Amino acid sequence: MNPSLQLQDRLNRRIFLKSSSSAIGAAALGSLLQDEARAASPTRFFPNFAPKAKRIIYLFQSGAPSQMDLFDPKPQMEKHRAEDLPASIRQGQRLTTMTSGQKAFPVAPSIFKFAQHGQGGIWLSELWPHLSTVADEMCVIRSMFTEAINHDPAITFCQTGSQLAGRPSIGAWLSYGLGSANHDLPAYVVMTSFGTGRRDDQPLYDRLWGSGFLPTQHQGVRFRNSGDPVLYLSNPAGVDRPMRRQMLDELAALNQRDFESFGDPETAARISQYEMAFRMQMSVPDLVDTSKEPQHVLDSYGPDVKKPGTYAANCLLARRLAERDVRCIQLFHMGWDHHGGLPNAIRGQCRDTDQPTAALIKDLKQRGLLDDTLIVWGGEFGRTIYSQGTLTATNYGRDHHPRCYSLFMAGAGVKKGTTYGETDDYSYNIVRDPVHVHDLNATLMHLLGINHERLNYKFQGLDMRLTGIAGNVVKGVLA
Repeated sequence: MNPSLQLQDRLNRRIFLKSSSSAIGAAALGSLLQDEARAASPTRFFPNFAPKAKRIIYLFQSGAPSQMDLFDPKPQMEKHRAEDLPASIRQGQRLTTMTSGQKAFPVAPSIFKFAQHGQGGIWLSELWPHLSTVADEMCVIRSMFTEAINHDPAITFCQTGSQLAGRPSIGAWLSYGLGSANHDLPAYVVMTSFGTGRRDDQPLYDRLWGSGFLPTQHQGVRFRNSGDPVLYLSNPAGVDRPMRRQMLDELAALNQRDFESFGDPETAARISQYEMAFRMQMSVPDLVDTSKEPQHVLDSYGPDVKKPGTYAANCLLARRLAERDVRCIQLFHMGWDHHGGLPNAIRGQCRDTDQPTAALIKDLKQRGLLDDTLIVWGGEFGRTIYSQGTLTATNYGRDHHPRCYSLFMAGAGVKKGTTYGETDDYSYNIVRDPVHVHDLNATLMHLLGINHERLNYKFQGLDMRLTGIAGNVVKGVLA
């Protein structure tokens, strides 16, 4: 195009945007500031029906926990120890490059004992001494499956409904659809922690809690593990709160003029985020100050609860966030990628997560919050029954396995003390009640009062949604 015509085109657009947006800019901005977690859209009316849950705490176990060592006992495998995995079980399914070159696939039965717990008789590994005490609150799904075989696309798929980066995370969708229930805290908060001795595990990326093509105000706010939980929470030297307020007012006026001139919704989102940051300067210090927590509560979460950035400390903060009606709280715990040395490594991971997870469930229940809080615990895929590398009597490793894995849910709307789905004798294929990742996400949204087929956002000419064109609510796990 001729440069002069390009300039004229840009000017025409600017004039159009200014004339059309100046009349609605103030109204749109005012609506945004009344509830910055909701984007102005006449097509979104959520919740669609009375929700069972007001909030969700998603305890994501990054690296893929081994289902047959934790939730899916296969004691009959002991008689097949070190035998090659039968071709009839594998059925020609794909392998990762890490084991595709192995000449044999020796069956590696779990060395851990299982027992039934609670009135529902849920089978749990001996690695869960604390979690077993809340078995009657749990619904274990043994028949999860996914489409990805490597960590990054699998985690991205769990969180965004797509293996490719760039889509909104589940927390961003919930923020967009339901808005915030707390004026002084974000609708979506994220915390991360490392497993004991596993700081070299699969990395996590900010896009896992990003907003994708949704307005950026819906992205997760990550709390840091040291220093101020949020960057720039403290005012710089020489700046007090009235001075910060004056600066934000002047900045908001400039941004509003920009919004009226160009109509860019991200300008409105920016004003919203500045205002939220200002309010968080007051709300976050109180949130993270656990000094007034009763000692028996601190003790219930375990010895690491006073160490910032640990899974235990994050579980306690998750309860405090739930008390303050934060819509989506997500904890990412790394360290479950056990290709070798699994028995010792998984013991460490369970020591990290067992007691704090059980304490969180009990703490919420004692405060009357479990009735309207949904808890999810699980990773991105499962592990193979065969050993990756050398198999010994007490040591083995397991490769990635997307065909079946286990997770559990608890809390609002969940059928308590139950096990859903079944795998074959080798925990390699699903034989009853398969649950796809899209099905899980559809179910989570259903419990929060959202019809997943109606929570859409127009992007690149398509009505996009978390579950794509798939996903069914798993009615068998609902109370």
